[in-house]
Parts: sequence; C-alpha cells; structure tokens
Amino acid sequence: MSLRRNALAAAVAGAARVVMAVVVWLGAAVTTLAASPSPAAPGGDPRSSGQGPGLVGDPAFALLAVVAIGAASVVVTLAYVRMTARRDA
Repeated sequence: MSLRRNALAAAVAGAARVVMAVVVWLGAAVTTLAASPSPAAPGGDPRSSGQGPGLVGDPAFALLAVVAIGAASVVVTLAYVRMTARRDA
C-alpha cells in the first residue's frame, strides 16, 4: 500500500511542478506581450532610413538559405538511410 502512496505522492509533486512551470511561463509571456510595438526613438523606425517600415536585410538571400538548408537536410537524411544497416526480421 505504501508503494501506491509513494507513486501518488510523486505524481502529485510532478503535476505541481508542471503547473508552477506553466504559471511562470505565462507570467513571462504576459510581461513580454505588454511591451509597446512602437519604436523607442522619435522620428520613425530606427531600422530603416526614415521612410517608414520596410524590408530589413536581403529577402533573396534568406529565401536561398531556407532552400539550401532544406536541400541539405534531404541529402543528409537520404545518406543516413542508405548507410544504415537494414533490419530484416
């Protein structure tokens, strides 16, 4: 009977830890979402040259990087599947 009590106590303690972690996480999320989206400096968005919001960086490079990462993951996955031993039952 004490084994069941110990298991129940461990389950309750684990659930309490999960609940506390969720409460702390949500508290941090509320604090983060409370920030103002407007720029801190007066006179416009500091990320652009004063004409308002726009694209920052190079979108073509970002697109190429995403495609390259996807292609590399396919090649690595296929190489791994080819090099591992087959598991016949």
